[in-house]
Amino acid sequence: MSRPHAGEAPSAGSDAEWAAAARDALGRHAEALAERFDAAVDVDRLVAERARVVDRHVTGAWQRCIGDDGALALFAVGGYGRGELFPHSDIDLLVLAEPTAQRQHEDALARFFSLLWDAGLPLGHAVRSASQCTEVAEADITVMTAILESRPLAAPLPVRQALEAAIAPSLVWPARAFFQAKRQELRERHARHGDTSDNLEPNLKDGPGGLRDVQTLHWMALRIIGTSDLESLIAVGQLGADEVASLERERRFLSRLRFGLHLLARKHEERLRFDYQKILAERLGYTDSDGVLAVEKMMQGFYRSASLVQRIGERLLQRFEEQIEGEPVAEPIDADFELRRGYLAARDEQWPATPGDVLALFATWASRDDVRGLHSQTARALAEALSAFPDYASAPSELHARFMQLLRGPRPVATLTRMARLGVLGRWIPAFARVSGRMQFDLFHVYTVDQHTLAVLKNLASFASEEHDERFTLAHEVWPRLRKPELLLLAGLFHDIGKGRGGDHSELGGDDARLFCDTIGLNPTEASLVEWLVRKHLLMSTTAQKQDITDPEVIHRFATQVADRDRLDHLYLLTCADIAGTSPKLWNAWKDRLMADLYTATRLALRRGLEHPLAATERAAENREAARAMLAAFGTEDEEIEALFARMPDIGFQRGRPDHLAWQAVSLRGVRPGDVRVRVRPVAAHASAMEVFVHSPDRDGLFDAIVATLDRLGLAIQQARVHDGPDGTIFDSFEVIPADSRHIPAGPDVEQKLESTLSGTLEDVRPPRRTQPRHLRHFRIAPQVGFDDTRGGRTQLSLVCTDRPGLLADVTRTLRTQSLRVHDARIATFGARAEDLFQVTAVDADGNDQPLDETRRQALRDALLACLEGDAR
Repeated sequence: MSRPHAGEAPSAGSDAEWAAAARDALGRHAEALAERFDAAVDVDRLVAERARVVDRHVTGAWQRCIGDDGALALFAVGGYGRGELFPHSDIDLLVLAEPTAQRQHEDALARFFSLLWDAGLPLGHAVRSASQCTEVAEADITVMTAILESRPLAAPLPVRQALEAAIAPSLVWPARAFFQAKRQELRERHARHGDTSDNLEPNLKDGPGGLRDVQTLHWMALRIIGTSDLESLIAVGQLGADEVASLERERRFLSRLRFGLHLLARKHEERLRFDYQKILAERLGYTDSDGVLAVEKMMQGFYRSASLVQRIGERLLQRFEEQIEGEPVAEPIDADFELRRGYLAARDEQWPATPGDVLALFATWASRDDVRGLHSQTARALAEALSAFPDYASAPSELHARFMQLLRGPRPVATLTRMARLGVLGRWIPAFARVSGRMQFDLFHVYTVDQHTLAVLKNLASFASEEHDERFTLAHEVWPRLRKPELLLLAGLFHDIGKGRGGDHSELGGDDARLFCDTIGLNPTEASLVEWLVRKHLLMSTTAQKQDITDPEVIHRFATQVADRDRLDHLYLLTCADIAGTSPKLWNAWKDRLMADLYTATRLALRRGLEHPLAATERAAENREAARAMLAAFGTEDEEIEALFARMPDIGFQRGRPDHLAWQAVSLRGVRPGDVRVRVRPVAAHASAMEVFVHSPDRDGLFDAIVATLDRLGLAIQQARVHDGPDGTIFDSFEVIPADSRHIPAGPDVEQKLESTLSGTLEDVRPPRRTQPRHLRHFRIAPQVGFDDTRGGRTQLSLVCTDRPGLLADVTRTLRTQSLRVHDARIATFGARAEDLFQVTAVDADGNDQPLDETRRQALRDALLACLEGDAR
């Protein structure tokens, strides 16, 4: 058999030869399509051409196996029925035949389907009669939707009419039922994707704002209006020409991303994974510039497209609802606005006449709790008026006052969120428009900048709610102390607005915030507070996570920077909201405790006065007495208290909390010389977070063995505090959380396992070996090892590298092989980035701790780099 041209169906030879030739022709045509894609040929032409080429092979196989037998008819359905095929889309076919014909042609149909499979086509098929189509479509709306877009490949007119009649509204899924079911299906699909398109690895097809949303609108239009051509909806008043143009533009953009993704993945892949993002951005012609990565530009385009698809889709859903339910009875609110079936609408058809009318809309919306959303006609009028809405710098003072009234009024965060999603906030503050849809290509920030900002504002709103969020220990107590909460909201709005411009985003954002506050008329004190919060919004987080906040000097330095309790209150709330709004997994019990402890210690320092810093001895005395009182309250005699305290390290009283010290003291009851004692307790209100206390005779490799065992138990260490106790003992405290929230080890099991391990030989204790998660492979961070001298004759080791399972255990084992002692450890992970701090010493010939000299530092640096760079896990 001669070799057919690319895309041309073979016509002779055996079935095996036909299939091989077809596979070859389809492959060469796919390569030609890829070349044309790279040459920027319109994607609609490409998907239509692939469908036509597949048509030729499908109909060729049909003629080969079935011929012109009128008892069988062939239809393309689903996306293939629409006449569009992406490189690896499924080929969905429907054979329409009565049961008798199905049985008679069973072998021929099996041969037909096998031939297409052998040709390499990803086939999906069904063989049904017209009545069976009715029955299955009635039971499954996805089948109904697939048949709705059927396209005849080999079917005479009467058979086509029979299939249309089989799914007629009089039999199955009349317009109202179809609309309600597809709308519910859309909502459930969005919910499965977190109700946001702003995922790090979005689904181009099924995610919110993806291609499936556009297709759903077409399906609804076909069932309700009788046409799937959105342009025809202009004539009947369902869509505006601008809305159709926007939907088509964004659909083509999303289609181009999907086509390129299929080419890169070489399979039916709809999720834009990290594996493909950078390569696809390069293939589409994006380049790095002005500190913005090419991949970030591409992803920003996606997020903006998805947002616009959602926005227009919501309007059209409302219009379809009105088409089905009829015109609603208006419920007047005031002279300017009314409710139509629960949607807020402007009463004047010429609305908005002025920018003030726009802000009045949001004020009215905020004052009501019975509004379903914005009416589609008003939403479209608002979209058309956006170009005339001024930015704050050119707006009159009346608009400045109205905006601040929105922040001081009911539901201010909901108002800002609505303004952002409808495009008004980006017009009012142009810098916000620049970060809308802006992705940061890392695992730390799981949202776009604008969505992160809205999440931070939502967290701030939760602090004011009567329903306390148990994740935050003090936030609900601190919030009522704010005299003007709107200033904190402004700081939250501007805190990341400087991202993507190069330079320090905190400083750039601080400049923007000050200009905004001065322009809209805040007094200098208020403007200074907002500016300071934006510039220093990372101060509390970095202090708590990278410094020892049990050190009075650290507290004094931080308190000096904060300067007063009003700033501290605002900064604490902003910090909690910011961390929790960065990633759902980032905020945990230990971060809550860290921030609460730093806040409490700083508030005490400010109350005492910065001119009277607390000395270590004073703090130790205070903690000792507070712990004594706790023990006494539970009936412990003074003599026993003194005996227990005598077995504890002095530095623990300087650095520990009273409740922690009392718990450790009780844990020592019954411990004999040489015993290992492990105790575990949950953190209050956080059942999954635990504090682990280890008391043991000191020996080489002990810290390494503890870390490895906790790792094996599935516990991730957040912080380690290592103290040397009297008589050659150690007092180690570990703050841990489950590495997998689905598997939380019980406290008694942790105690038993650790005690058993530490009571035996430590040489064979090894961390588990795990495969590195897929997503971490795309965020390689060059390891950085640094050293600094600390007070007390120790060396601080700082380590920055790519995070991975077992990292801490491997690092501590390296420290052990270098014969170093660990005295303190602070473990921090920011997405794929690990930033760990250790205080270490070397041991001299007399057994005394010494800081690391340059030779020991270089040896440790080399060993750590070998461990990190040589491990491909």
